[in-house]
Amino acid sequence: MEPPTAAALALGLYTAGVITTFGVRSWIHRRRTGSTGFRGLSGAPGSAEWWGGVLFIAALLLGAAGPVLALTGALVPPRVPGLAWIGLIVTVLGFLGVLAAQTGMGSSWRIGVDTAERTDLVTTGLFAVVRNPIFTAMLTALAGLALMVPAAVSAAALLCLFLAVELQVRLVEEPYLNRTHQHAYADYTAKVGRFLPGMGRTQARDTASR
Repeated sequence: MEPPTAAALALGLYTAGVITTFGVRSWIHRRRTGSTGFRGLSGAPGSAEWWGGVLFIAALLLGAAGPVLALTGALVPPRVPGLAWIGLIVTVLGFLGVLAAQTGMGSSWRIGVDTAERTDLVTTGLFAVVRNPIFTAMLTALAGLALMVPAAVSAAALLCLFLAVELQVRLVEEPYLNRTHQHAYADYTAKVGRFLPGMGRTQARDTASR
């Protein structure tokens, strides 16, 4: 696949993925629950939690910048035989994984966390494989796009997303879920890995303390 073709496909997939996983999903959620599910940035400006949200936005912008710059000729990615096709497959699988995980969350789906509300703890479907399948799938999709348009800006987008996800999960979501679901969440984290199967599990609780 020639670099201009790969860049055009990458931009098309990226645009469709963002519109579907954020815009369409929020619209469907609003029709079903009366809320878009959007909760905004967490933490005070300058805090680690706030920086997680900023890095997430930066990842979205940089993810689009790679294909756009390649199409305009501002950067010329190296042509590696077969790499763009591998990236295409990985990107599609990633976006499909995001959609599947979002659907599996049902009415508990949110963008961000509102500490004042309580949602059900989802542990079935893809959430029985990893605790954060949406983030895992998003990282997969962005990694695929980086293969389709191999450039520094694409790598920067992936790095920003990785850092954003780490901050969001460790400093915002996990503390919230620990407070909200307590023993049920502790049992869940002891059985299921954080982003990859078996990795990032916590120590099982002593059953005598129940």
